[in-house]
Order: sequence, then structure tokens, then C-alpha cells
Amino acid sequence: MERMLKDDAREEKGELARMASFVGAMAISDLVKTTLGPKGMDKILQSTGRGRNVTVTNDGATILKSLHIDNAAAKVLVDISKVQDDEVGDGTTSVVVLAGELLREAEKLINMKIHPMTIIAGYRMALECARDTLLQKTMDNKENTDKFRTDLMNIAMTTLSSKILSQDKEYFAELAVDAVLRLKGSTNLESIQILKKPGGSLKDSFLDEGFILDKKIGIGQPKRIENAKILVANTAMDTDKVKIYGARVRVDSMSKVADIEAAEKQKMREKVQKIIAHGINCFVNRQLIYNFPEELFADAGILAIEHADFEGIERLALVTGGEIASTFDNPESVKLGHCKVIEEIMIGEDRLIHFSGVAMGQACTIVLRGASEHVLDEAERSLHDALCVLSQTVNDTRVLFGGGWPEMVMAKEVDELARKTPGKKSHAIDAFSRALQAIPTIIADNAGLDSAELISQLRAEHHKENCTAGIDVITGTVGDMQKLGIQESFKVKQAILLSATEAAEMILRVDEIITCAPRRREDRM
Repeated sequence: MERMLKDDAREEKGELARMASFVGAMAISDLVKTTLGPKGMDKILQSTGRGRNVTVTNDGATILKSLHIDNAAAKVLVDISKVQDDEVGDGTTSVVVLAGELLREAEKLINMKIHPMTIIAGYRMALECARDTLLQKTMDNKENTDKFRTDLMNIAMTTLSSKILSQDKEYFAELAVDAVLRLKGSTNLESIQILKKPGGSLKDSFLDEGFILDKKIGIGQPKRIENAKILVANTAMDTDKVKIYGARVRVDSMSKVADIEAAEKQKMREKVQKIIAHGINCFVNRQLIYNFPEELFADAGILAIEHADFEGIERLALVTGGEIASTFDNPESVKLGHCKVIEEIMIGEDRLIHFSGVAMGQACTIVLRGASEHVLDEAERSLHDALCVLSQTVNDTRVLFGGGWPEMVMAKEVDELARKTPGKKSHAIDAFSRALQAIPTIIADNAGLDSAELISQLRAEHHKENCTAGIDVITGTVGDMQKLGIQESFKVKQAILLSATEAAEMILRVDEIITCAPRRREDRM
């Protein structure tokens, strides 16, 4: 038979295609497997581009985002980890590992000549059973404020215990819980700013009410302003000089050049007058402010801040309740920002501008200190994960125990379902149960413990009524999760379960991979 596809295209069918998918997905799963759990290890990601940037991290989504992958099935797993990161913020490694384990079990079943659709039907039944089990076992303390705060603290400490902040997890959990409770139920983390300042140790980090802008106050300007009215703008304030570069001005005498400069200056003076007419006492600009307008602002007693980064001014406009303006002809249509006090503060060696008593009461800034940029970047990622999980938990207040407890509970129920189910589906349901048990097994392996011994003890414990046993990696034994205060958010666990199963199903359905070369542009000459 002649080849139907062009020379550069390839196709893999049946067993080969399935094999390629499984191998790719399992390779990705094995790559991030070692970062799972409180004793998970970090990875160094080094770029080959200019600057050779180095990132040290154990965050599943960050690792997978940085990889350039050729395998189609592996890309599906990278995508689910990205979605998990955007949706709930944590569990990015678990979701990839669980999907990998489901496929590993499916491969064994396919070798036993069980059809992929039968496996998918079994996985579907097992998923329903596992999810119902989780729903029955959740705890909800939203009526009791003190208990709910304890739940949030426990969830934050569980999330942070697998990250770089694990040494000071109580301290950072307190910071994260305080910041999220200020949001009063909103999941918009824009109003929590994380500012990184190298120097000191991680323990020197603190939560500050209000907003901190990483800028200095100019010379001759007021260092402190009370009851500030702030105009946030993105406008050019650097046109009071004639820019000779790239401009051609033909004049017949030098005095004409002076006239042009005077006209430019007059234009700038008028613009500054218009800005002052808004009745403000603080002007924050995204772009540069040259000496002349700065002088005019200083004479008017207005604090002018130039070259604030774009994210900074967007967030500043949000928290002070103002809007970013670029034209100043109609003062009544411009929405000004307000705050009680603007003053200069010192953090380490740097001077920064502090806005306190901002209009958006829930705004706050977490200032992170640390030994180096790499430590700070990883600390920011860890804290961001914790903030995401906490803000989701404030909305959906159901919590579960952690430490491999939910997986063992689900595995036990799924196992019982397998025994009751007739036909080949029962093999798939049984495989689902084994895949769930792989997560506590990996947590134990990463901590250097005897996983086979621990999991068998754990399984025996879980046959007792109302068992709260899980793996305590610190002592290396089976521990009581209730006493240890190891808790996780129900929303995170549910997202892991659903995403991993759906991704595994999708890859299982594949029976052919067609790789096409990009279309060549035809020579039009």
C-alpha cells in the first residue's frame, strides 16, 4: 500500500501509540514524584538562554512549566498541573503523580487483554465511589470562628510543610491566615502584595497593613502626607526639553531654539497646572517625571513618585480605590485614590513608600526577607500556594485530614466496590484502589521510610471504625492525624481526584498518534 501521508509525517498505531503515550506520561510522573510530601527534594532548573537563569523549586507546576516536551501524553499531564495551580494553587505534584499511577495500572490491565473502554468504565465507577466517600468524611467548622481559624492554620501548615518555609511554618501560616481573613471571603489575591527584599533571614518577614511601593521619595518633597488624595497616572512627564536625537529642527538662529524650548516648558507647566487642579497632594506616575515638573510639584507641596512599575500602580489604584488616568482635562471624571498616611519607611538598607489606611480595607503587604533571590523566589511560590488554598477554603469550608489518610479511606471503599462488581470492570476498580495507595507509598519512600511496612500497618488501622491514621513522616510511624493537626482542603483533594482521572481516561482512549510536519510555504517567485 502506498503511503498516504507526506514524507515528513509519521504515524504510530495501536500498541505502539499506546506505549508511547504511557511511557511519556509515566516519565513526567516519575520526574516530579520525588518532590512529593514533607520530605520531598528540590530540583534545580537551569535555562540555556542568555543569563543562564537558575530556579530552585519543588513546586510541581513550576517544574513542568519550564520543560519543553515533545511527547503528546506528557503535555496533557503538564496541562492538568497548570490548571490545578490556577484553580486551587496546591496539589500540582499530586495530580500528576496520581494520573501517572492510574496509567501505570492501566498498562498492566491492557497487557491482560482488557479493552481500554472497560478500564475507563471501571475508573468512572471507582471515581464516583471515591468522591462520595470523601464527601461523607469531610468536616466543616464554619459556624465556629475559633475552630475554623485552627482549621485554616492546620491547612496552611500542611501546605507549607512540603516547601522551603517548612522550618518556620507556624510563623508563615499565621501570616497567610491573617492576610486571607482580611479578604473577608474574596478569592481575589490582587490586594495581597508580596514584596521580596534580600537580606536578613526568612524569620524577619512580616505582614504590613496597607500598601508598600518600592520607590524613594524625591528631593525637596514632603516626606509624610496625611489624608492623602492620590492621582495614579500613566502619562509622559518628560517633554519639557527638546529631544534632539532623532528630531530635525531647522532654525535660522539660536534664539528660535530657545523659543521652542520655552514653548515646550510652557506646555509642561500647563499640564502640571491641570494635574494640580484635581486638588491632590500625591501624584504617582508610571513613566518618568523630569526635573522641571518635579520642581513644580515640590513647589505646590505635592509628593510626586515617578517610574512606579506597572503592576505596582495597577495594584495601588485598586487598593486606594482610584483609577489610572492619562488625560487631565476633566477633573470631575477622574477617580482619585485615598489613604490616611503616606510616609517613607526603611526595610533593611532600602527606602520604600508606605501607604496606610487605604480605601480597600483588606489590602495588605507581606514583606519577605531571605538570604538570596533564589530563596525569596521559592518562598514567594510557597506562600502563594498557601494563600490560594486558604482563600479557596474560606469559600468552601470543608476540610479533611492529610498525611495519606484520604487516599487510604478512598482506597478501602473502592476495594469493597471491586469485590461487589462482576466482570472485567472489577479489575479496573481494583487498579484504581492500588493507584490511590501509591500516593502515601511515595510520601513514605521520599522520607526514606519502609513504605511496604507502613502501608500494610495503615491498611490494618483503616479497617477500624472512625480511624484517623495517616503517615507521620517526622517520627516515621503511623500517626493520628487529628492529634497532629494535619489537615487538607476538601476542594484541593477533589480537584486532584477529578483532574487526574480525566487525564488518565483521555490518554487511555488514544490508539493512534499522527505527527505532521508544518506546512511549507510555497515558493512564490
